Amino acid sequence: MTTAEQLNQVIDKTERLIQICNTLQEENDMLRLENQSLMVAFNASKDKSKELEEKLRVLKLAKSFSETNEKSLDIKQKINEFVREIDKCIVLLKK
Repeated sequence: MTTAEQLNQVIDKTERLIQICNTLQEENDMLRLENQSLMVAFNASKDKSKELEEKLRVLKLAKSFSETNEKSLDIKQKINEFVREIDKCIVLLKK
C-alpha cells in the first residue's frame, strides 16, 4: 500500500469520524432540549402537586370544622330537648 493510499484511508476515516461526531452532537443537542422540556414539565407537575396538597389540607381542615359544627348543633339540640323536658316536669310539679 502506497503512502497516498494510506493517506486517502486516513482522510476517509477522518471524514467518517467527523460525520459521526456531527451526528452525535446533533443527537446530544436534541437530548438536551428534551431534557429541558422534561424538567419544565416535571417542575410544573411538582408545583401542581404542591397546590393540590395544599387544597387537600384546606379541605380536610374545613371538613373537621364542619364536623365540629355538626356535633355542636347536635349537642345544642340535645340540650334544648333536655330543657324542654325539664320545663314540662316543672309544670307538672307545680300542679
